[in-house]
Amino acid sequence: MIKRLFFFLVGCALLAPQPGWARDKTGTPLLVVSGNLVQHGKARAPLVFDEATLRALPQHTFTVATPWHPRAQRFEGPLLRDVLAAAGAAGQTLSLRALNDYVITIPLEDAEQYDVILARKRNGKPMTVRDKGPLFVIYPFHQHPELRQAEYYRRCVWQLAEIIVH
Repeated sequence: MIKRLFFFLVGCALLAPQPGWARDKTGTPLLVVSGNLVQHGKARAPLVFDEATLRALPQHTFTVATPWHPRAQRFEGPLLRDVLAAAGAAGQTLSLRALNDYVITIPLEDAEQYDVILARKRNGKPMTVRDKGPLFVIYPFHQHPELRQAEYYRRCVWQLAEIIVH
């Protein structure tokens, strides 16, 4: 059921009028941002991001130890708050959904308070689905010791496919 909903939303987003930077004609959709989105004071249709549009946002890099890798890894990608700003997110919580239908709801405040990135690359290489990609939510565990706990590790969604703003 959730997969059908995802493909329905992707289809709607692809058919809806979008600004040119949101996707290109050849780009494969990587992320759909939907829900409570606003543009110029009006509700906005779901926004689809492909590799080019994610790459066009400011990129951030940090090296951090995670529970999923034996050594610290260098992750690179746009800040979650920049993606949300580009989409016009106007809410209090985010539901993050992965390709395997794993869903977790996090406070929007996480994106504002911490430099959470949607990692596109690990150690300089694009991440594949097999390697937790193409998008992996990574918190800056190295900068904030309070994040080094199970609650925040669960929020690190790999194979991120959709963000729903509530």
